[in-house]
Amino acid sequence: MILDAQWITLTWMVLSGVVMGVAYDSYRVLSGQLRFPRWSIHTLDLLYWVASALFVFRMLYAGNHGQLRFYVFLGLIIGVCFYFWLLSVTTQHFVVMLIKLARTLIQWCGHILNILIVVPAKGIYRLVRVIFGFIIAILLFLGKLVLQCLIPFGKLFRWMFRPLLRYWVTPRWMIQAGTRIAAIWKRWFQGGRPGNE
Repeated sequence: MILDAQWITLTWMVLSGVVMGVAYDSYRVLSGQLRFPRWSIHTLDLLYWVASALFVFRMLYAGNHGQLRFYVFLGLIIGVCFYFWLLSVTTQHFVVMLIKLARTLIQWCGHILNILIVVPAKGIYRLVRVIFGFIIAILLFLGKLVLQCLIPFGKLFRWMFRPLLRYWVTPRWMIQAGTRIAAIWKRWFQGGRPGNE
């Protein structure tokens, strides 16, 4: 292998070591900030090492078609050491800042959705309930008023047909139905209060 290819491969491996350090610190900060379940840490560690191995192999293949040499491991070690010596703390602070920014954006989006959707929906629901209750109250009042107006006509018809009613025998089911209707009437329109009995 020519010397230029060796230097190119070494450079790729140094960069791969830096990228592995960035990914490791980012993953570690995320797992600490987001508090992943304890059982998932080992699985995530395995995924990290598998992804790192695939990434390094891809970089190695791009540099020297996948040939393992001493300088490959030397480049990875130099890249990782360089990263943890100079860039690790900066990366951790940057990731923490990104997490805080993401949380702030999520909170703002929640507030905006609450103002634009939830609060108007609650207001419309309350308004519909008030209007519906008002309509029901009006209908009940009108129904009670109509029934009160019909009472004199009922008395008139009763006086007119009183001679015929002497020979009328009321069926038992009709008496029971009248009792139930009277109870419903008293419960709905008179509230079932003792003073209305």
